[in-house]
Amino acid sequence: MKLTPRQQRFVQEYLVDRSPSGAAVRAGYSTHSARKIGEQNLKKPPIAAAIAAATGCAKPPERPALTPDAVLQRLWLIATADPNEIIEHRRTCCRYCHGDGHRYHWTQSELDAARAAHAEGKKADEPFDPLGGPGYDPRRPPAPKCPECFGDGVGAVYVKDTRRLSPGARALWAGVKQTKDGVEARLNDQQAALVTVARHLGMFTDAGAAKDTDLPDLSGITADELDRLLAALRPLFAPPPVGGGGTGGRP
Repeated sequence: MKLTPRQQRFVQEYLVDRSPSGAAVRAGYSTHSARKIGEQNLKKPPIAAAIAAATGCAKPPERPALTPDAVLQRLWLIATADPNEIIEHRRTCCRYCHGDGHRYHWTQSELDAARAAHAEGKKADEPFDPLGGPGYDPRRPPAPKCPECFGDGVGAVYVKDTRRLSPGARALWAGVKQTKDGVEARLNDQQAALVTVARHLGMFTDAGAAKDTDLPDLSGITADELDRLLAALRPLFAPPPVGGGGTGGRP
């Protein structure tokens, strides 16, 4: 029996951290029933066979097997993940970018509230000025000819919904802390992960080289050098093929 696209995704996600519930959520199952569905999926013969084929085990292990390859794969996920999957610095429109005549732009509810306040105020007999009108959307890009921000817009840090991260971004994600100044997003150290992998593979070993405990300093590495290093390492960490067939549809 062939796996459905969602079952294939479950197998792929399960191989990342061996978490049945986590794999179920990342495969698109409901978060409310993820634990139950994850355990049920592991008992289905086609899914169990696909996991066994990918891991070389007779059956899916009940506990994660800590092996050098598993550790290296985890470090590689951290080293090559895209931080923009988790946290971004965005530049979006200011309040004057897209308002009528580049005047102050309201959301509809803000404009309704301002209109109501005007009607109840001391100048209720005067016409209400809607300024730039309704329709403000903070997700829109800056207007190049805005006379207020001059096309630069406003900057903001945006942390994405971490319930739907890719395996790499999930490995990079180190949690969140609520502080008095807001939310502090934490990421694992990508350079340290890359150095550890490269050192383990002997990529920094020279004749009479320093002790194994010495970490090479990559602080001055150029973008081209980093690209070459990643290109050299990437084939060593290709994911195992997942059996079961079925290629149609989204995961």
